[in-house]
Amino acid sequence: MNYFVAKNSIVREIWGKSDTILLIFAGASAEFALNKAVDWLYFTGKLPKDPLGRLFSTVSYARGIVFSEKETAFKTIEHINAIHRTIEKRRGKPIPNWAYKDVLFMLIDYSIRSFEILERPLKTHEKEEVFHVFFKVGQQMKIKDLPKSYSNYKTMRQLHINQNLYNGNFTKDLLKQYRKHLGMVRFWLLLESQILITPKPVRQLLHLRAFSILKPLIPLYKISKTINLDSFLKAMILPMEYKTQIKALNQT
Repeated sequence: MNYFVAKNSIVREIWGKSDTILLIFAGASAEFALNKAVDWLYFTGKLPKDPLGRLFSTVSYARGIVFSEKETAFKTIEHINAIHRTIEKRRGKPIPNWAYKDVLFMLIDYSIRSFEILERPLKTHEKEEVFHVFFKVGQQMKIKDLPKSYSNYKTMRQLHINQNLYNGNFTKDLLKQYRKHLGMVRFWLLLESQILITPKPVRQLLHLRAFSILKPLIPLYKISKTINLDSFLKAMILPMEYKTQIKALNQT
């Protein structure tokens, strides 16, 4: 079969494990809250009503593309484009091109960061492979002015972080929604995970510490995976309605 992402790709390894995906989710939840285009996610009303579901849907779309045949992946991307066109028509203006790039850039960045935190350092060619997979997604989405190389991407990523993030009223409201839907203990775990994975400018804008309490626990978590204790730990910290979804994320 002709897959969108090769079966031996590091991208499949990253997106085939629920723990790396959850860490990607944590980083994305921080940047979604800070992005200057977050008002687009508030326009439909779906984000404040179900912030976890909205973020999971973004992760699920990306993951579905990674494990699909080319034709199915292209149809999924076109479906995403159609959803965006409908929202743009309702609001009467286009979603900024830089906002599309922001989401694509954070998926690349947090894919790399999550795997390196929980597994091992990635080699340069593996990081480039992550970039090229999402570059193909961006091309299919008709996103303009995409970086042509991983090196170019890193420069643009830093520029976008510096220009497009802002702690405003939507940020404050979204954090309240996270706390409301997660509960205090799980919200605390989300914040500690965000400290663990997000770049310094994101932590500063959210007024987060530089050091996560979870960091010294990572080696213990790796040991727990060898004795299959990690499933029990995730079951304890995840909201009931998402436990089945998270379990289904494991593909490797």
